[in-house]
Amino acid sequence: MIGHVAIVLHAHLPWVRHPEHARPLEERWLHEALWESYLPLLEVLDRLAEDGVRAPFTLSVSPPLAAMLADDLLRRRFADHLERLERLAASLARGSLLAPALRPALAFYQARFAEVHAAWDRAGGDVLAALAAHARAGRIELVTTTATHAYLPGLLSSPASIRAQLRIGLRAFEALSGVSPRGLWLPECGYDPRLGPDLAAAGVRYTVLDAHGLLLASPRPRAGVLAPVIAPSGVAFFARDPDAARDVWSRQSGYPGDPWYREFYRDVGFDLPEDALGGEVGPYGARLMTGLKLHRITGAAEHKEPYDPAAAAARAREHARHFVEKRAAIARDAAALCPHPILVAPFDAELFGHWWLEGPAFLDHVLRGLDASARAGGLEATTLGAYLARFPDAAAAEPGASSWGEGGFGDVWAGPEAARLWRHVHHTEQRVREAARRSRRADGLEGRALDQAIRELLLLEASDWAFMLKRGEVAAYAEARVRAHAHRAARLSGIATGEGRAADDATWVEAVCDRDRFLERLGGERIRDAFDPWPVSPRRVPVEG
Repeated sequence: MIGHVAIVLHAHLPWVRHPEHARPLEERWLHEALWESYLPLLEVLDRLAEDGVRAPFTLSVSPPLAAMLADDLLRRRFADHLERLERLAASLARGSLLAPALRPALAFYQARFAEVHAAWDRAGGDVLAALAAHARAGRIELVTTTATHAYLPGLLSSPASIRAQLRIGLRAFEALSGVSPRGLWLPECGYDPRLGPDLAAAGVRYTVLDAHGLLLASPRPRAGVLAPVIAPSGVAFFARDPDAARDVWSRQSGYPGDPWYREFYRDVGFDLPEDALGGEVGPYGARLMTGLKLHRITGAAEHKEPYDPAAAAARAREHARHFVEKRAAIARDAAALCPHPILVAPFDAELFGHWWLEGPAFLDHVLRGLDASARAGGLEATTLGAYLARFPDAAAAEPGASSWGEGGFGDVWAGPEAARLWRHVHHTEQRVREAARRSRRADGLEGRALDQAIRELLLLEASDWAFMLKRGEVAAYAEARVRAHAHRAARLSGIATGEGRAADDATWVEAVCDRDRFLERLGGERIRDAFDPWPVSPRRVPVEG
């Protein structure tokens, strides 16, 4: 065996449940990710299992996403969304609006909808349970992240919130999935050495950093990014392989930019008249992406050629072959530095299918290629946990502070654009922590208000809002969510402590609890029991191997 490849997919979406609206635009993020990414990924796993392919990988599912996948309202709304898309595609197939050159692409989408619908039905609408079944069979290793994907270095002044994000996230995921994860995806790969003891105390065995997190480690590991290190806290840290990242992520040289692949930004929702879209428009007739995209990238110019599904499928096979062969060459060259090199390739799961339509097919071919390579004594696919169990003697080093994303040191989530978010976070954390200290044993309305105040604080701490504020594309929505969660947490804290009571408190609390019905199950434990209001100094706690 010349080395190992660990593909790590991180699936996360912000909590976007809006029962107060019939068809909220933000819930489309979940619908699109389900039919374009998560269900095709489930199809890949089903096919590999049927064909006896042995190429496990690591999959992280965030607690917000896991909770949305388990929510009955959101499941019904997704089924309705998928049926609307099927009807739209059938209507366009019967009509005469589309040019003949676009009809093969439309037929491809009709087949894709049928396959996705069949996968949804096979899973009984429970995608998380289906993934857990594959985990139990050893085809994937399921891990999770913090309760609401909070950027932990931004909470270093609030150690109680760090502990709450870790404890509640791990316990909620286990309650939702039935899987007790040993690994944790650090949101945005954000790390600071001061986080190590809390990670260990939460029972985290391993996590992943961007490459420079290990390259800046002290002492600098001889193997660089080719092997994990064990920090003084006892937590193992893997590093992202920068070469794999360039091959898949890079806009200039990455596979998804190939001219034969589907063009993401060209959609029938903007190309066709409104009366042909079957109601797939936003409020007041605003145009939006339906998901039916019938052109290929073609090039940098505005002109786009029709999408050719067969040509795109061939390119996905070719790129998968190139990916495996290149990783094998790197592993062979790494033999002098590391006896058991591991190339870690972490990606957002939504890249595969949503942003890059051909991504699930590429992943299917990569995993088959790794299985064939392992059988021939070459590269072997592995999960992070399996690698650690097999090779537990990693070098000792403390990784450096780092993140992924622009700049590599958290500017996206803790830079100037996010300053107003952190002001709300820290003020709200103080208020909720005081309410928890004073009303920890409260029952009835006060107890319900306290538990919900903690949920609102957790939702306020999500890294998604800082990302949206930085990008500016949906900044108004992020601003609204930040202010809403801060306001709700403040009023709920007052109700929990008996301050500022109003006649409509009971009705209002019930409405808020229904709207943000988030992490209600913690294995029989109340959320306040996993929320530590006392800002004690964290201790270094070793973790058993």
